[in-house]
Amino acid sequence: MDNQLVLICLLTFSIHLIGALAYAARIAGVRTRRIAISFALFNVLVLVSRLSNSFLGPFLAKRIENALATGAGEHLLWEFRIILLSATAAAVVGALMVPTVQRWFCSAIGHFQEHRSMGRLLLHAFSKGGLGYIRRTSTVPARENVSGLRKVGGLPMKVIGLNVLAQPLLTVGVIASLYAGYLYPEYRVTASQLSAIVNGVATLLLFVLIDPQLSVMTDDVVAGSVDEARFRRTIVWLSLSRVAGTLLAQLLLLPAAWLVVYAAGMI
Repeated sequence: MDNQLVLICLLTFSIHLIGALAYAARIAGVRTRRIAISFALFNVLVLVSRLSNSFLGPFLAKRIENALATGAGEHLLWEFRIILLSATAAAVVGALMVPTVQRWFCSAIGHFQEHRSMGRLLLHAFSKGGLGYIRRTSTVPARENVSGLRKVGGLPMKVIGLNVLAQPLLTVGVIASLYAGYLYPEYRVTASQLSAIVNGVATLLLFVLIDPQLSVMTDDVVAGSVDEARFRRTIVWLSLSRVAGTLLAQLLLLPAAWLVVYAAGMI
C-alpha cells in the first residue's frame, strides 16, 4: 500500500466517520432540547468532511489516470475495495463513538449557549480543561444499550431497512463512477460525472423517506410523546445499518461501475 492510497483511505475514513457522528448530534440535541444549535455545531465537522471530499476525488482520478497511462490497472479493483473497507471501519468506529461524542456535543452546546462564540468554543475545546473533559468523558457503549437492541417493538424498522439500501449506494457512487472511467477510458470524463446514477436513488431515499421520519421522531422525543430510550435504540440500529450498508457496497462496486459504463455509452 503506497502513501497516496493510505492518504485516500484516511480521507475516506474521516468523511464517513463524520457522517456516522451525525447521530450523536441528534442525541445531544434531544438531551439538551437545543436541536438547532446541535446541528449548527455539527456543521463545523461537515466543513472538515467537505474539505476531505474535495481532495478525495482528484486523488482517486489521478490513480485512474496513472493506471491507464502505465497499463497496470489490474490492482485498481482491490485498491478500491480497500478504500471501501476504510468506510466500513469509519462506520464501526463512529457507532462506538456515539455515546462519547454526544456528551461532547452536550457540553459544546452549553458552552456555546452561554458565550455565543464559535471561536471561544474552539479555544475551550483545545484548552487544558477542554482536553481533560474529552479524556474523562470518553467511554464505550453501555452493556444495557447493547442488550436493549432486542427490544425492537415500536422501532421504525422499515426506515432502518431503507437505510441499509441507501448507505451502500451513497458509499459506492463516486468510486464506481471513477472505476467506470477505467473500464471505459474513451468516456472516462463522462463516467466520472455520472455518480448520480448510482447515489441518486440513495439521496431520494434519505431525504424523502428516511430523514423526515427520523426528524419527526426527534421532535416527538422533545415533545415527550416518545421516550429517549426508544430514540437511542433507533440511533443504534441506524448506526448498525450504516455499517451493514458499507459492507454491502463491496458487492455493488462492480455492478454499479458497469451501470455507469452503460450510461456513459448511451449518452
